[in-house]
Amino acid sequence: MSLKKKTCSTMDDSEYGHFVDWEKMEQPSQNHILKEVRTTDFQEVKTMARQGYWAKCHTLRANVYKQLIKEIPCRTVTPDADVYRDIVVKIVGKRVSSMIHLPEFVDDRPIPTYCLNTEGLLAVRKIIACIENQFPDISFCPVLPSLVSLLLHYNKDEASCFEQVSRILACNDPRKRLVDQSFLAFESSSMTFGDLVNKYCQGPHKMMVALSEDVLEVYSNWQRWIFGELPFTYVTRVFDVYLVEGYKVLYRVALAILKFFHKVRVGQVTESNNIKEDILAFVRNIATFVSPEKLLEKAFSIRLFSRKEIQLLQNANEKALQKKGITVQQKRQNVHLAVHAENFNSEIVSVKEMRDIWSWIPERFALCQPLLLFTNLEHGCSLTRFYSLCEEHEPTLLLIKTSAREVCGAFLSTAWDQRKRGGNKLSFFGTGECFVFRLQPEVERYEWVVIKNPTEGRETDSDTVRPMASVSEISREDPSERLSPFLATRHFNLPTRTASMFMAGSMDCIIIGGGDGQALYIDSDLNYGRTNHCSTFNNPPLCAENFQISVLEVWGFKDTMST
Repeated sequence: MSLKKKTCSTMDDSEYGHFVDWEKMEQPSQNHILKEVRTTDFQEVKTMARQGYWAKCHTLRANVYKQLIKEIPCRTVTPDADVYRDIVVKIVGKRVSSMIHLPEFVDDRPIPTYCLNTEGLLAVRKIIACIENQFPDISFCPVLPSLVSLLLHYNKDEASCFEQVSRILACNDPRKRLVDQSFLAFESSSMTFGDLVNKYCQGPHKMMVALSEDVLEVYSNWQRWIFGELPFTYVTRVFDVYLVEGYKVLYRVALAILKFFHKVRVGQVTESNNIKEDILAFVRNIATFVSPEKLLEKAFSIRLFSRKEIQLLQNANEKALQKKGITVQQKRQNVHLAVHAENFNSEIVSVKEMRDIWSWIPERFALCQPLLLFTNLEHGCSLTRFYSLCEEHEPTLLLIKTSAREVCGAFLSTAWDQRKRGGNKLSFFGTGECFVFRLQPEVERYEWVVIKNPTEGRETDSDTVRPMASVSEISREDPSERLSPFLATRHFNLPTRTASMFMAGSMDCIIIGGGDGQALYIDSDLNYGRTNHCSTFNNPPLCAENFQISVLEVWGFKDTMST
């Protein structure tokens, strides 16, 4: 694509302004001389999109959108403008806007007016009605009204807008996921976002846990923050980058929104207990707190995992939902389960404390209820018994109360039977989803050190340390087939030993975390233990360095929704 040099005026509505109320549209403060843009140079276009180059001119943005969307790989049969012209009268007739009902799959989501005029608002309903007719496989797509409204600002007529939306919906490039079109995809995206918040926004996440009994219900609104509540000047800047870089941009922006919300909220004195609505109100009024440029700057300063790793997590979340009966045809369903107070009983933690722990674990497991697998009070102080009752369960949660009433534990992503792959040799296994924590005397979680400091997982001298046999040699199965695949590709290729010592076990002891110490060491009698700083989790001692175990519990994850 190439756009020739031209002058862009402050009121450039000659071609693409038919549906726009120009009194609502924010205009550039001065004329701009536009240079030629070539989409064949991806890095140049990526830079321009992030810097808001075509935000300077309505016509330029319209032309860039047209070309970018035209280049989206689509199904062989994708409805175009001619199809729209053929079907719109038959489907809509001459009905007024209020008589054109939105399809069920938009989930009662209102149409964002943005800067549309009255004719534009009617056109949005007509286009959505025709989309419903041409895409019968769509079962859940609440972002569609926002998508149509936004693109209509940059199209000459309804038919061309319909074609652009159709191409986005019909994208068949597995590497370029654009729009969730089923409740399964939508819910797994919400779970993935929750996992990312858990990793990258621990302050905001802690606030969400404190103010909401069900954090996933809060996070299920994340797409609405962007496509629904974000002001037009902001959402168009996000959309500029989204068309170039894809779905991952949306995760970045939503994380940035949450970070700014947390920053503002902690400085306020408020009695509100509806955090979900508070976030929506913040997004609607975001211009009071941060500019579009600062929002994107924050979004791209977040050091996310790779697209491949996020896709592994997305796939795992979809599989977890499918096991609970959620299908691509599924309508909205409440799958946000917290720990049920009436069914939970622990000698170590309260329901509230267990819910706090549940908020830390990957979302696909948080769908499940806790299931007590082992307790030394009932099953005795035997490591053999511990293994026999726990080793086939994946993942597990280990809780320890010491004789001094200190409480600590670990989330362990991999089944204990993996210890057998090392033969008689004590060897480490597990994935980067493992973490350790303490609850008493204070609450603190310690994740894999590579999450916050990716360079920790790389040795500067390639000759100093070889990868662990238990990770790179013993565990040769495809990481995407593991129950806990998140971070697996990075973990399976780590060139350093100490940054990936997650868990190990023998008939003499169990160890969690390693390298310059052990986060937890428990003896074969499940009676005594010790805790130190370790390189894998960069944790301080989780309790007194040498401790006696009063109660030890292991919890599994019970699937209650598919039965």
